[in-house]
Amino acid sequence: MAKPIGAICNLDCHYCYYLKKEFLYPEGSSFRMSDEILERFVVQQIEAAPGPVVNFAWHGGEPTALGLDYFQKIVALQRKHQPAGKQVTNGIQTNGTLLNDEWCRFFAAERFQVGLSLDGPRELHDGYRVDKGQKPTHKQVLRAFRLLKEHRVHCDVLCVLHDRNVRHPTQVYRFFKEIGVESLQFLPLVERVKGNVDGVSPRTVPAEAYGAFLCTVFDEWVRYDAGKIAIQIFDEAARPLAGMEHSLCIFRESCGDVPVVEHNGDFFSCDHFVEPEYRVGNIGERHLADLIESPEQRAFGEAKRDTLPRYCRECEVLAMCNGGCPKDRFIRTPDGEEGLNYLCAGYKRFFTHSRPYLQKMVDLWESGEPVEKLMEAARAEDAKVSLHAGRNDPCPCGSGKKYKRCCMGAGR
Repeated sequence: MAKPIGAICNLDCHYCYYLKKEFLYPEGSSFRMSDEILERFVVQQIEAAPGPVVNFAWHGGEPTALGLDYFQKIVALQRKHQPAGKQVTNGIQTNGTLLNDEWCRFFAAERFQVGLSLDGPRELHDGYRVDKGQKPTHKQVLRAFRLLKEHRVHCDVLCVLHDRNVRHPTQVYRFFKEIGVESLQFLPLVERVKGNVDGVSPRTVPAEAYGAFLCTVFDEWVRYDAGKIAIQIFDEAARPLAGMEHSLCIFRESCGDVPVVEHNGDFFSCDHFVEPEYRVGNIGERHLADLIESPEQRAFGEAKRDTLPRYCRECEVLAMCNGGCPKDRFIRTPDGEEGLNYLCAGYKRFFTHSRPYLQKMVDLWESGEPVEKLMEAARAEDAKVSLHAGRNDPCPCGSGKKYKRCCMGAGR
């Protein structure tokens, strides 16, 4: 994960954990990755890639604040150093507020995959995602999404779940459906605050509410949108059932393979651990491949597995979770052992709830059957229940809403 502009951003999102990383560097520092470091990174990333595909992931701060010419230079350097037989791909995570037609034409031509941060409908997005003047950003981000679609750029929407939008799963999910989102991630916000009773900020998503949100969205997705909308955590939950390794680091048995290269070449163990004690080295002093394979980095990744509490090791959904992200493992298990994930209750609720349907989906994959059969089966089960359900009765999907306000109209 490359940070060519470090923590510098044109927005002031209230929950952003990376803005304060600016203070790791001396006041007055230039946070624009120099041409020398940029070329060194491109070369070393290509050399370190173990397979035929070399993926570059550009993050910030806000990487588009560097300007389009900077990314044109990146692509030129990649072509300059791209060896025969290797394919180079690029992904960029952006808040979208600086995008225009020129940016989108570039992304389309160079086949960039774009991650766009959008927290749902206007009233739920604008509470925390504001600019430096504390003005709302929803209108700008929605414009960016439509531009990306217009230029046929692959766009993966990243929705941060916090104390506000997590209470409105149906509203949030249907908003994304209505605007035409085809790939979606839900990122739970967990902010640690010392001294608070629960150890987290008021903005933090409650664990139980997070689980309820995922279950409600899953129940609608499995009935109407499976195979149409890709939702990252649903795909991840299905992988172990299909005998596949997790692709998302937080659910793998060990981690450490998504480190950060900061604007000055500093190498940190993880995006959530950009702190002096997790600085492994600098690509100007040690090759990127050596840093990735270093004893320090290996120890960081293996600690996730080795410090897993017994409560987790004996859990029936361990393979789907593997303890979650180490940054969130700060509460105690029921028997008092340290190291349980703050989101455990939510994860456990969702993985237990979704597993029967996901197993059916895996069975369909393996038999070559279309995923539409899963939706048909789920709706058929509902039909049996709904024969006895009135408009004002609880919805058969289990969302807790009235039938008339939930699945009764979800298929329209």
